[in-house]
Amino acid sequence: MKRRTAIRIISLLCIVAVALGGFAWASQNKVQEYKQFAKASYQHSFAELVTNMSQVDAALQKSLYATSPAVAGAICTEVFGKAMMAQMSLGRMPFSTVELEQTAGFISKVGDYAYVLSRSVNESSGYTEEERENLKALSDTASIIHQNLSQLQAEMMEGRLTFRELEKAQDEMDMSEDGEAPVTMGSSMKLIEGEFPEMPSLIYDGPFSEHLTNAQPKLIAGAEEISREAGRKIVADFLGIQEGRVALSAIGAGILPSYQYTARTSAGETNVEVSIAGGQVISVTSSREIYEAALSDEDAMSAARLFLERHRYENMRESYFMKEDGIMTVNFAYEQNGVTCYSDLVKVGIALDNGGLVFFEAKGYIMNHVERDIPAAQISIEQAREHVTPDLEILSESQVVIPSGGNYEIYCYEFKCRTEEDREYIIYVNAVSGEQQKILILLEDENGALTL
Repeated sequence: MKRRTAIRIISLLCIVAVALGGFAWASQNKVQEYKQFAKASYQHSFAELVTNMSQVDAALQKSLYATSPAVAGAICTEVFGKAMMAQMSLGRMPFSTVELEQTAGFISKVGDYAYVLSRSVNESSGYTEEERENLKALSDTASIIHQNLSQLQAEMMEGRLTFRELEKAQDEMDMSEDGEAPVTMGSSMKLIEGEFPEMPSLIYDGPFSEHLTNAQPKLIAGAEEISREAGRKIVADFLGIQEGRVALSAIGAGILPSYQYTARTSAGETNVEVSIAGGQVISVTSSREIYEAALSDEDAMSAARLFLERHRYENMRESYFMKEDGIMTVNFAYEQNGVTCYSDLVKVGIALDNGGLVFFEAKGYIMNHVERDIPAAQISIEQAREHVTPDLEILSESQVVIPSGGNYEIYCYEFKCRTEEDREYIIYVNAVSGEQQKILILLEDENGALTL
C-alpha cells in the first residue's frame, strides 16, 4: 500500500471516529433532554393531582353543610369535575395500577357518587341522612389522601424523593452518595396504599355501588350445583355432539362460577362456559374460519331466532345487530307482557357463510332474568310523547325496562326518532315520573347499529 493511500485511509477513519463521537455526544444530550422533560412532566402531573385532591377534599367538606337542593347539586357537580381532573392527572403518572389501585378506585367512586347525587338532590329536598353520612366518610378519606400526597410532594421538592422510572435508563441499581438506594415515588405510593383508610360502603344508583359488588345471578338463585360430568353432558347436548369430544379446560370463580370446556366439533375447536349453579350455558365461542358470506341479513336473523327457540329461550325480541368479519351478532332481550326488558340480554352470533352458530353469550340473561313486578305507568304514551321535542319525528314507540347506571331498572316509554338531517335518536321517558330519563344517538348502516 502506498504511503499516500495509507494516510488517506487513516485520515478518513479519524474523521469517521470524530463524527461518531459527535453523534454519540449529541444523542446523549438528547436523551438527557428527554429525561429532564419527562421528569418535569411527571412533577407537573403530580402537582396537579395534589391540587385536584385538595379541591375534591374542599368540595366534599362544603357539601356537608348544604341545605338547599340547588346548592347541594352544584357542589356535587364540582366534586365530580375535580375528581375527573384528578383521574386525568393520576393517569399521567409513571406507576403501575397495583401501586395506585386504591387511590384510583377512591377517586372513581367519589366522582361517580357525586355525579349521581347531583341529579337526585335536585329531584328531592336535599340529602338523605344516609347520603350525608356517606359524604362525611368520603370527606374524611379525601382529607387523609390529600395530606399524604402533600407530604410526598414536599419530600419530592426537597429532593428526598425520586421518580425511579426516570432513572432506569441510567442504572437499574442507581445508588445515592451514602450507598443506599433512593426512596422512590412508586415505593412511597405503595406505602400509602398499604395504610389506606377504610372506604365507606356506598349503595346507590351507580357502577361503583356496593350492591353491584355483591350481585348474585337471579336466574339461578338457589339452584343446585352440578358436577363436572353433568357439565360435559350439557355442553354435548347444546352443541349436538358426543360427550367424548368435550373436555374440561378450567374452572372459573367470581360472581358467576363456571366450568369451562373445550369441544372438538366438525367445524373445529369450540369453547363453552357453563355455570356451576344450575348448569346454564353462559357462552360459546367457535374458532372456525368464516368464508365468503352467502346468507342475507333476514336469513341470518331467522337462524338466530331458530337457535334460541331450539334451546328454549322464550319470548325473546331482537333489537339490534352488528355484522363484522363474516358474523352477524344479534342482540335479543326478554319481553314480558309487551314490555321489553333490556337487562335480560342474549347475544347470538351467526356465520354468514352457512348460518351456523359461532358465538353465544347469555351472561346478562343469567344475571338479570326474573319475572318482574313492573309498576303501573303513571302517564299515558300520549303524555309521554309530549316530552319528545317537536324537532324530532317519532318513527316507533314501545314500552321497555332499561338498566340504570347502577344496574337498577326503570320502566320507560322508548321513542325512536329522526331529525330533518336523517340523524336518529332514542328518547326514553320515565313511565312513572313522566320525565325524560335518557337520550341515545343511534348510528345505523348496512353493518348494523350502534348507540352512543
